[in-house]
Amino acid sequence: MHDYEHTQPGTILRGILGLIFLVLAGATVVLLSGADSNAEDAIGMCVPAIVLIVVLALFHSLTVRVSSNELAISFGNGLIQKSFLTDQIDSANTTQNRWYNGWGIKKISGGWLFNVSGFDAVELRMKNGKVYRIGTDQPDELLAAVEAAIRGNVE
Repeated sequence: MHDYEHTQPGTILRGILGLIFLVLAGATVVLLSGADSNAEDAIGMCVPAIVLIVVLALFHSLTVRVSSNELAISFGNGLIQKSFLTDQIDSANTTQNRWYNGWGIKKISGGWLFNVSGFDAVELRMKNGKVYRIGTDQPDELLAAVEAAIRGNVE
């Protein structure tokens, strides 16, 4: 059972990748329908379109689950995931990501970022000194759930 579960859609990411996909698909159709259609050029447009579909499937949302002993995150279809034992979390606080930190999974100054949209995040400081930021559109609710899980392990 989870004390907290929320899925944040990557709305802007979906829109940007969807728009790029439509442009590539439209260009492919134009290339194939022309009098001097070139299959190699059409295939050249299909490859990035397929990559975009894969990226979209992997990163279209971020689900965060908090239980008494674990905080688990998973992107998109769940193929990419990470978990943290709550008894290994030293502290947590809400924070704001910089615009240039972007979205996805990336190394940022001071730690790692997991984000699909927006700038709000909950920063986890682990007992081993590592820092992780979990992007969320519900920072206060996520923080409350993490703090409750941490307190449950201390009591």
